[in-house]
Amino acid sequence: MSEPRTLVLIPIKSFDASKSRLRGALSDDDTVVLTRRLARGVINAAHPRECRVVCDDDEVAEFARECGATALIVESRTLNDALREAIDQLDGVDVIVIAHGDLARPEGLGQFSPNDGVTIVTDRHRSGTNVLALPAGVAFDLAFGADSARRHEQEARRRGLAVTVITDSPWGYDVDVPDDLTEPLT
Repeated sequence: MSEPRTLVLIPIKSFDASKSRLRGALSDDDTVVLTRRLARGVINAAHPRECRVVCDDDEVAEFARECGATALIVESRTLNDALREAIDQLDGVDVIVIAHGDLARPEGLGQFSPNDGVTIVTDRHRSGTNVLALPAGVAFDLAFGADSARRHEQEARRRGLAVTVITDSPWGYDVDVPDDLTEPLT
């Protein structure tokens, strides 16, 4: 039996609008540099898997192409709606891995083989979802935002899908607030 076709989706906001909670600790220019650096690291770590960047911004789309990813330009303004719009455009995919573009240590993402069903990699606080793997073609209500790990787990159970929750992954370290800058970044 052949390996399932796994695709990595990375949502990335406009660089000028991203990381608003960091802008008090960093200048706007430094925030953009950091955001681009983190996103490039996640895209690079997704290889050799096929990688698509979900965005609504031409600059981010060009950045994605420069990094070797395909840009999926969407019109939706919320993260969950944008990801659903992108997922609805996919064809011939067996597994979808959604990884945020601000992972501090994304190494190994391209070799990730999730368990059957839904796999949730929480943030280090065990409340957010930093990486989410889903079987393609199943109805699944995305719930990124506050307490998303618990809400994604509930959704998987509601849909009768097996669920694995990983709470001790290097992917648990994302960069959202000034305190996150104390973690080593790749």
